[in-house]
Amino acid sequence: MAVKASNLASGCATLALALMHAAPAHAAPEGPAPEAATPAAPGAVPARKVEVFSTGVAKGRDRLDSAISTSALRGDDIIRFGPRSPGDVLRTLPGLRVESGIGEGNNNFTVRGLPLAAGGSKYMQIQEDGLPLLEFGDLFNAGADVYLRNDFNIAAVEVIRGGSASTFASDSPGGLINFMSKTGDNPGGAVQVSSGLNYDEKRVDFDYGARLSENLRFHLGGFYRSGEGPRRIGMTGWRGGQVKFNITRTFANGYIRFYAKLLDDRSPTYAPYPVGITGTNDNPVYTNLKNFDIRRDSVLSPYLGPVVTLDSANQPAAYALNTGQHAVSQALGLEAEFQVAGWTVSDKMRYAANSGDFDRAFNSSVNTVSAFAAGQGGAGASAVYATGPRAGQAIGADVNGNGLLALYYVSYLQVRSLDNFTNDLRATRVWKVGHGNLTTTLGVYAASQALDTTWLHTAMDIDVVGHGQTAMVNIFNSAGVAQTLNGYYAFGRGRTGQFRRIFDVTYGVLAPYGSVNYHIGKLAIGGSVRLDTGRVRGTLYGADLGGGRVGVTSYDMNRDGQITGPEAAVAMLPLTQPAPVNYNYSYVSYSAGVNYRVAEPFSVFARYSRGGRANADKILFTPLVDSASGAVTDASGKYDAVRQLEGGFKFRKHGITLNVTGFTADADDHNVLNGSANRTDRTYHASGVEVEGGVERGVFRLAYGATYTKARITTDRLDPTLTGKEPRHQPTWTFSATPQVDLGQVAAGANLVTITSSYAQDSNLLKMPGFTTVNLFAQVLPAKSVRLSFNVNNLFDTMGIFEVAQSTVPASGLGFARAITGRTVSTSLGFTF
Repeated sequence: MAVKASNLASGCATLALALMHAAPAHAAPEGPAPEAATPAAPGAVPARKVEVFSTGVAKGRDRLDSAISTSALRGDDIIRFGPRSPGDVLRTLPGLRVESGIGEGNNNFTVRGLPLAAGGSKYMQIQEDGLPLLEFGDLFNAGADVYLRNDFNIAAVEVIRGGSASTFASDSPGGLINFMSKTGDNPGGAVQVSSGLNYDEKRVDFDYGARLSENLRFHLGGFYRSGEGPRRIGMTGWRGGQVKFNITRTFANGYIRFYAKLLDDRSPTYAPYPVGITGTNDNPVYTNLKNFDIRRDSVLSPYLGPVVTLDSANQPAAYALNTGQHAVSQALGLEAEFQVAGWTVSDKMRYAANSGDFDRAFNSSVNTVSAFAAGQGGAGASAVYATGPRAGQAIGADVNGNGLLALYYVSYLQVRSLDNFTNDLRATRVWKVGHGNLTTTLGVYAASQALDTTWLHTAMDIDVVGHGQTAMVNIFNSAGVAQTLNGYYAFGRGRTGQFRRIFDVTYGVLAPYGSVNYHIGKLAIGGSVRLDTGRVRGTLYGADLGGGRVGVTSYDMNRDGQITGPEAAVAMLPLTQPAPVNYNYSYVSYSAGVNYRVAEPFSVFARYSRGGRANADKILFTPLVDSASGAVTDASGKYDAVRQLEGGFKFRKHGITLNVTGFTADADDHNVLNGSANRTDRTYHASGVEVEGGVERGVFRLAYGATYTKARITTDRLDPTLTGKEPRHQPTWTFSATPQVDLGQVAAGANLVTITSSYAQDSNLLKMPGFTTVNLFAQVLPAKSVRLSFNVNNLFDTMGIFEVAQSTVPASGLGFARAITGRTVSTSLGFTF
């Protein structure tokens, strides 16, 4: 299958025309709808009596009275989309840029042209019930969404872009994404069994909420799943689930809520895979290789592994490759809100014990059998299968119909602790001042985030084949001497000590904040300020720190008494030479805005904000942190600032919503590209327009959004040739639309997301084509309390490419790319009670 950048022109034009005639509301753009205790049945469209948004603001209020840009999704609409990852769900919201082809977690999130120099979510904080899942959303190989799951527990998702997000949460200058849980307001529950029809996954979801007494209610929910998953890996890659529980006691003047969460879930990580790349840089053609489809295949298989390496104590170890993303989280929380002497005093507190193991295979090189073998064994070298059903057989030039072999590095991240404690205490009071209301808020946020991880690596020679049949390969030189050991090219990231590391660091955060807002008649004026202070202490281990640290050794890995080529340079940790981390940081964030309610259905607003983001592990193991003292050598590297100016209008009347926001943003970024030695030190500028709206007419609902963004690197301090270039992975346009028809016993709809082309790398040469994905969903009520659902993701089996390793069309016509998953079809049978 081939994809060209020009193929989307007609599709984009058609969608743009549709946007002109309709108006996003991805379900509920004005804020969370009243909680639904169970997934909504066809015909049950919740009434929006009060459109209140509460995330990232001092006090929940109607969005037409707030100078902020927000979007929201109702929980029942999320369930209609099917059992999708949080990243896939968030792709439907305007303003967000989500690269969700990586797996269940570790996806990439940003907003308004803010850069994706590395993975994760640097500028947007991902929250669960108003507190961060991790203090930093872009930790290497462990993004915040690793510890987040989409299931029946979700009542709504609220997103604030820019605005007061920078002052009502730490490390969130770009915005907030808040997944809000059901709390048992509406009695009832549901059980649903789901199954993939063209892929292997079985899943059970459940939830139940009820009142135990007039003042006591609870909610319990979760899921369990198992199967190969949507890509062919030849083994059970998805297994596990989560359970969440909360219980709420109400009083005459407030409430107390206790909640708990247990997550133990495994899922694969999908990487860039071999693909054909031909054509020109401006109009490249990406094609699947014979017997390998990057939409539905993976290099993962039962014939790879284990991950043989030296462990954190420099002792030989073997770790299962099917670990994938194994996220374990045990969390306890307490939330309370009371009216005290005219003040609304609230406190949110949570302790989460986060751990797990995460492995991923990522590309190094691919070539023809003869060229690949010669690259490792010299002229006349040959290749032989080391594992799988063809073990011991010589590999011919046309193996698997594509005649290719590849070298893949396997990263194994051991997470001993990403534990965090967070507490947000605030007090708000509304004062009568003249003919208006003055709302004042004072708060203090305290957090502690552990980073206790070990990076281990190994390297494997493999063939290029799909259907979960990938096998390891041995290379022999012309004299018959093995250049590999049982398919392992090296016991590290190549035959070096690079990137074998231990992080044992703790981040302490203390942030007082406050806001004022004066609302008189049609006018609301407000501002807020926050002071973030941080204390960073810890220890690092790794040869990358320099200073004479040794990162390789000779080691008899298979204990046969001989040292082969791979065993002569085995990666190790210099455990006797730790490096300290010892520095403090502080930064001030502020935001000010004005909103004018021109008429009941129409308002205009403007806002300026400056927020900060403390730099976490992305400055460790770089020259910014002195390996002798642990101090930061350049104070500008301690945090990055984001400055945003936005303004627009909001309209809502008779079931029609239309919100338009223009914005400009300037951002600093100290980062490390893809976990490698490619350090970046840049500033960026972006400007654009966000449009979202919705239409409700009887049985018909339409939600849509569009975002136009132009961005550039304004200064690159390490590579001036990139100054003025467009940041990689930045499409000019994104579109989304979700039409639905609800006839009572039957409901159906679609979700469309389009992105235009973008550059694969910051050099602005090779382009990644734009693409459109179409997802279908339908629900039928065959009997009372019975719900039958049908979902199709990526209906047209589009090859949507999110990442390309190359910067130009390669002369060999071979490269590596990461694509969204191909067409998947699933069905569900649910019972409500």
